Amino acid sequence: MAVLHWIALILSFVATVHNHIGLVEASPNIGVCYGMIGNDLPSAPEVVNLYKTYGIGKMRLFDPNPSALQALRGRQINVTLGIRNEDLPNLAVSQDAVNSWFASNVEPYLNDIIFNYISVGNEVIPGALGDYVLTVMLSLQNILDEKNLAGIKVTTVVPGSALGVSYPPSSGEFTSEVSSIMSGIVPFLAQRSSPLMINVYPYFAYASDPANIRLDYAQFTATSPVVQDGSFSYYNMFDAIVDAFLAAMEKIGGVGANVVDVVVSESGWPSDGNGNFTTPELAATYNKNYMNHITSVAGTPKRPGAYIEGYMFAMFNENQKPNGVEQHFGLFHPNMQPVYPVF
Repeated sequence: MAVLHWIALILSFVATVHNHIGLVEASPNIGVCYGMIGNDLPSAPEVVNLYKTYGIGKMRLFDPNPSALQALRGRQINVTLGIRNEDLPNLAVSQDAVNSWFASNVEPYLNDIIFNYISVGNEVIPGALGDYVLTVMLSLQNILDEKNLAGIKVTTVVPGSALGVSYPPSSGEFTSEVSSIMSGIVPFLAQRSSPLMINVYPYFAYASDPANIRLDYAQFTATSPVVQDGSFSYYNMFDAIVDAFLAAMEKIGGVGANVVDVVVSESGWPSDGNGNFTTPELAATYNKNYMNHITSVAGTPKRPGAYIEGYMFAMFNENQKPNGVEQHFGLFHPNMQPVYPVF
């Protein structure tokens, strides 16, 4: 029992050190999103064990699910914790509202869970909830500053549709609606050395226009440049989308806009739901190449050699999502057997 006690103390200390002073560097491995929109999914402890079995070191939670957070205690999995979109209006009302959210959903776990990021909303920019994001981000940052929790970064997640222009990548630009919101968020991210989280899906671009978008460009398998943008050669669409986001942030302007990093909070390829566009073989090819691209720390043409953190979407096929491809992004079936080999 004494040995177990000391192990628990050591794990608690490691989590506390990271959350407070941010000295633990993010390892260049892949994360996986843990979605729960299904009625046949395994229990949270079983899911956490599955992450450990396959050496998955990072988990993105879309909301502060108590069962998942409890299961993560002491397991040394780095966590990105989301705030539910529907909670944003109430949280934006006051600092006290955000204090209460933090006290309920983060503070009880600080000693034995490593939180890397808190994401304020998922794909609410553009949209009616977008105007609440910065207010909640600022309130969260006040809490982290007061508690000396420099290891936790505040961010938000934006979709590809936030870009009004994405081709060529150097011309990347947010839509006018998004620009008005990001003009406040980008300087905040730069000041706090926090990244912008972006969802990157070459699959949707390819499936919507296969006559003009090459499969090898979408799947990281092209052997020669497909897009030439000035001096930058693009072999894959993933890099092009990432660099378009970087260019868009630079166009927002402000001090440090050109050094804000991105984290790819979602990327994946469905294994079924849209005929020949969605096979287990195509999904396996994309996700293996995506994982290799992230872990190789190759960066992008615009930022060669940069570490771009990435998360796969998603851990499981979720049967309560909309019919079609949305139910088939999982790496695993609900019985925890792989849909196709990736790891």
